[in-house]
Amino acid sequence: MPQQNFNELRAAIRAFAQARDWEQFHTPKNLIMALSVETAELMEHFQWLTPAQSTRLDAKTKEAVAQEIGDVLIYLTRLADVLGIDPLQAAFDKMEINALKYPVDKSKGNNTKYDKLQ
Repeated sequence: MPQQNFNELRAAIRAFAQARDWEQFHTPKNLIMALSVETAELMEHFQWLTPAQSTRLDAKTKEAVAQEIGDVLIYLTRLADVLGIDPLQAAFDKMEINALKYPVDKSKGNNTKYDKLQ
């Protein structure tokens, strides 16, 4: 299957919702609640794993995690679309902010939150 781009994904999600007349339900409030639920379902797969186990998922669990990642991405994409936010630009903008908060010389190999860095 050829790699598809983000605009194609956004259009496919929008068309999926339109075909089912679900736009009426896709308010920012409802979408963020659904996103939260899907994120919790993703976390559930890792809940009782050790850090080492979380890096070595069996095939069945990895497929289940992939499905949940898909759900999270769908709801996040739909939320951004409804709000008129370009999520890729938002991510690049946030990376610039993070680069200022976490300069390499203070953050490399260090998991300290930015407001505690010295």
